[in-house]
Amino acid sequence: MPPTDEGKVRRVVLFIGHLGLGGAQRQLCLLAERLRDRGVEVHVFVMSRGGPHAEDLRAAGIDVHRLGFSRNPRGVVPPPGNVRAFARLVGLLRDLRPEVLHGYLWECYLLGTPAARLARVPVVVTARRTQGYLRPKKPWTAAIERVVNRMTDHIVANSAVIAQGTREVEAVAGRKVSVIYNGLPPSAFDRAAPEPVDTALPVVLCVARLSENKGQRFLVEAAALLARRGRPCTFVLAGDGPERERLERQAAEAGVDVRFLGFRQDTAGLLARADVVALPSTAEGLSNAVMEAMAAGRPIVATEVGGTPELLRDRGVLVPSRAPRALADGIARLVDDPVLAASLGASARAWAWKNLDIETVADEHLDLYQRLLTARRRS
Repeated sequence: MPPTDEGKVRRVVLFIGHLGLGGAQRQLCLLAERLRDRGVEVHVFVMSRGGPHAEDLRAAGIDVHRLGFSRNPRGVVPPPGNVRAFARLVGLLRDLRPEVLHGYLWECYLLGTPAARLARVPVVVTARRTQGYLRPKKPWTAAIERVVNRMTDHIVANSAVIAQGTREVEAVAGRKVSVIYNGLPPSAFDRAAPEPVDTALPVVLCVARLSENKGQRFLVEAAALLARRGRPCTFVLAGDGPERERLERQAAEAGVDVRFLGFRQDTAGLLARADVVALPSTAEGLSNAVMEAMAAGRPIVATEVGGTPELLRDRGVLVPSRAPRALADGIARLVDDPVLAASLGASARAWAWKNLDIETVADEHLDLYQRLLTARRRS
């Protein structure tokens, strides 16, 4: 049923901290492009720096506005530059007069929500995308967050577990929180030629930033356990980050075959080559890496954290977090049983095709915006 004029969304502002390489940034770009395809004028506001995604958006005809917020080395936002940036944010919103402001990530909804109210933006939507939102906060931070949540029309979580945590930890009414999964572009489902990996062993692929919360140290421990059991594998880590040097030392000391490829933007060939995809995270929202492996039809072993169980329940192997022995058992199970591995990979791909298509995700966002706008104007 088409929206009435009172619910017609003509202009949307998506607000994010930066447009560097990251899961939230990629999801914002996908949504912006699909909203544009549906006739919505989309503007992207960036708190600080641009990045590769800024050029992608401009190439798609979407305006990117850098506001000039900054922070000092201690992480405290310093005046007076940020006062001017906040005034610019309010002024741009008043000039553009969007029907909706959608704030991604923590600082954006803390600053964007009051700015939108000052600029009289009808609908304010904020996002919850990781379990980090649910960690204990300082009393003054929690108090500000409660005020902002009362000013917000709706909160979109990218998984049911994040939505539940938002209701419980932030004491947000259930009616103000809904779940819209991350989306995948059609190209994620294209079959790719396997990328050569020089090994005769089974290949276990992990695509993730090399950071503590991604848990690669437990994957290296699992590699050592498998080697001691006489089931060695080649572990391929696609990603870079602060943990790389430590992980390289750990792998060398354990004497296991771990290949560090650095950051890779195109992982389709690696996914096609992998016998197993592993994600040993200690915390997640809704993992884009797991979603992309599902779209590629790969068998997956991942830790039971965040929204990952929603993706892989009965479609992959779930193991406890920080448990290298369970991780090794899960990998061995799939390597030793190709029929099970193929079945789980096919089930994951079929579910992803049905539930994670970016066109469906964009429709769900636009429908939410329209319903909120209609309700706001009627009230």
